[in-house]
Amino acid sequence: MFTNNSQQLAENKLLLLYILDRIEFPMTNAQVTQFVLENDIMNYFMLQQYLGELKDSKFIVEKQSEKHHIFILTESGKNTLSYFVNRIPKSQVERIDQLLNIQKEKMVKNRQVKADYIKISDDEYLVKLDVIEKDMSLIHLNLSVANNKQAKQICEKWREDAPNLYSQIINLLIE
Repeated sequence: MFTNNSQQLAENKLLLLYILDRIEFPMTNAQVTQFVLENDIMNYFMLQQYLGELKDSKFIVEKQSEKHHIFILTESGKNTLSYFVNRIPKSQVERIDQLLNIQKEKMVKNRQVKADYIKISDDEYLVKLDVIEKDMSLIHLNLSVANNKQAKQICEKWREDAPNLYSQIINLLIE
């Protein structure tokens, strides 16, 4: 039983190193936690314990970036992963790869498309829409709308189809 627990502990730590290596984006503790819990990879307490142990072992570091603390895989972590990646079951690696591809798409989309609104008064809402590419704002729109329903609809539509809407706006302006 102890051997199985030691093996599982090692696999789970390697799995976390694998996730941080393959995601290609710095991830916050909240993002790692959400990814691991949503995909039933391990429970919260194990995750936090393993992240702490990986930091203590200098396999990952936690750095301040803008408003968040992000995890970064160290050279030592990368080397350890490359030596022992074959200890992660192949089926688990394939599953994680699929899940990470989906997660990458979500993270890219969240970084590039912003839509939010605030209530100005009882009959006015300010909708803020952005498309950002490579840290450069391609478009920033502030729209005043009459009600909460309109604000929500505009934000939802922008999140779903911002690149196409951006192109349409540009085409309207240059015709």
